[in-house]
Amino acid sequence: MTDKNTDEGVITVMLERLRTQRLPRVLDLQAKVERGERLDDYDLRFLSEVLADAERAKPLFDRNPQLAEIGTKMVTLYGAITSRALANEGGAQDLAPPR
Repeated sequence: MTDKNTDEGVITVMLERLRTQRLPRVLDLQAKVERGERLDDYDLRFLSEVLADAERAKPLFDRNPQLAEIGTKMVTLYGAITSRALANEGGAQDLAPPR
């Protein structure tokens, strides 16, 4: 199998996993933090796993620029969730610059 065929297969599996598993869970976490709730250990492990997978997939994204938009949107969503989760924990005040 060529690299192009391998990439196509991996991309297909990644997008299906994103559609059926990852995105629904991430959107649930987004709703949770938007309600002011805290993330539990299970939530944090999930986000950590997703971010580690994204880091491992970076070469695939680099070889396939058509994936850039979806990758950027997902990383932005993860960032928004973690920022809001930190604020929900009260950590945002600790990070604010002194006045």
